Amino acid sequence: MEGRVLDFVALGILISVVIILLYGVIYIHDIPYNIAKRRNHPHLHAIHTAGWVSLFLMHALWPFLWIWATLYVPEKGWGMSSHKGNTSKLDDSVDPKTAIAALQERVADLEAKLHSDPPKQKSKAVTKAA
Repeated sequence: MEGRVLDFVALGILISVVIILLYGVIYIHDIPYNIAKRRNHPHLHAIHTAGWVSLFLMHALWPFLWIWATLYVPEKGWGMSSHKGNTSKLDDSVDPKTAIAALQERVADLEAKLHSDPPKQKSKAVTKAA
């Protein structure tokens, strides 16, 4: 009788260890999602879905998800430029119609130059240095 009780205790411990490991793996795979959630990541749901896909692909995507989640910083975006102030390279003082007219004039001049000058051919003779 004593051996039977210990068998059930061992089975209970084994099942509880398997359940704890399963929840541990799921918790670890949600770390990139939690990071992305804290940082208000624009790809939050994609990171969460890819975490579940990585779970079934033997964790192959997980390191990339971690990097993907940590790259985005709310203050700096992707870290390549500052989101503060005007980041456009356009000069607001230039009238767009004037700029377009100047560009059209320049294109017309280049086309006229292209059609008026025949292409010059280079000599194929090679001169030797003495």
